[in-house]
Amino acid sequence: MATALLAWWEEHGRRDPALKPWLFSKDGRWPDPDEPLGFYGCWIAEVMLQQTQLSVVLPYWQRWMEAFPSLEALASASLQQVRLQWQGLGYYSRARRLHEAAQAIQATSWPRDLQGWQALPGIGRTTAGGILSSAINAPEAILDGNVRRVLARLRAHPTPPARDQALFWQWSEALLDRPRSRDFNQALMDLGATVCTPRHLNCQCCPWKGDCAAYASGDPTRWPVTDDRKPLPFQVIGVGVVLNESGEVLIDQRLEEGLLGGLWEFPGGKLEHGETIAECIVRELREELAIEVRVGEALISIEHAYSHKKLRFEVHLCTWLSGDPQPLASQQVRWVRPGDLGDYPFPAANARIIDALLGRLGESVQAGGNRDAA
Repeated sequence: MATALLAWWEEHGRRDPALKPWLFSKDGRWPDPDEPLGFYGCWIAEVMLQQTQLSVVLPYWQRWMEAFPSLEALASASLQQVRLQWQGLGYYSRARRLHEAAQAIQATSWPRDLQGWQALPGIGRTTAGGILSSAINAPEAILDGNVRRVLARLRAHPTPPARDQALFWQWSEALLDRPRSRDFNQALMDLGATVCTPRHLNCQCCPWKGDCAAYASGDPTRWPVTDDRKPLPFQVIGVGVVLNESGEVLIDQRLEEGLLGGLWEFPGGKLEHGETIAECIVRELREELAIEVRVGEALISIEHAYSHKKLRFEVHLCTWLSGDPQPLASQQVRWVRPGDLGDYPFPAANARIIDALLGRLGESVQAGGNRDAA
């Protein structure tokens, strides 16, 4: 089976330096099995590829390598610089853990086995196996989402893969072509990404269709088996874009824990039962920042879905009235000029708020200039 998969991959796999530059030698060749690659580029790519598609990762990886071309550059950068490069990629704790791991590696050396990599922040077994097989062709298996889907169909496994992780690891290890682990792992991921896809399968092109229990059943889309998904909870969030007399805007930095830990945002919080949006914003800013504001006109309404919930942000311009802003529920608060907001890493939804704010302020300036001219 490994031989058949590798033969398919050599003809149809994603062996393009424009798609996976970290897997090619400096002169643009796919490396021989005994040819090592640099750990750094493979490590960054594998972490970015956690729960993120290759097409999304590629431009982020390229910009990252320009900003931090070496381990030393990453370790010496500030965490804010690192988060700015990660902005928009999601699962932001990955950026913080990369920064922490870079400093740990710089103080010791590059790990060369699973245990060494898994001891670093943010590195699980499949990421460690991906780094080692990619960089030095170490005989380590992987088990990402694509691989789990392929194996679940290959065996027509009757339960969700997450319930039988140990068994799926055994299957991945048993299939591995150990002398060509770099090639095999890439081939297995490419099979899942381009042929054995979640919905639009291309079984006629699959090198394993003769061995696949799901294909033999006549309806391979029945696998992998999944648990019934519960509907995502929905919340309305009132957000205040607070301006002071100098035209500065108030932002706060989230605590480090959680999905968006360490990022900056415009203050606000969940709408309580029976509240208006204006009442919500006044209450939240009083509780979280110890300030009083006057809620003004609506700026923008944004719907945004995370993996675990759906939100609608109702954003209003606000005027600061009194109180010295305090980080009662955040790391720090800061008054900044609207034009400097791009220097701070924000969650994706906040980028649309910034665009709306700058557009509104630009309109105000233009309107004021027109009145002066009149």
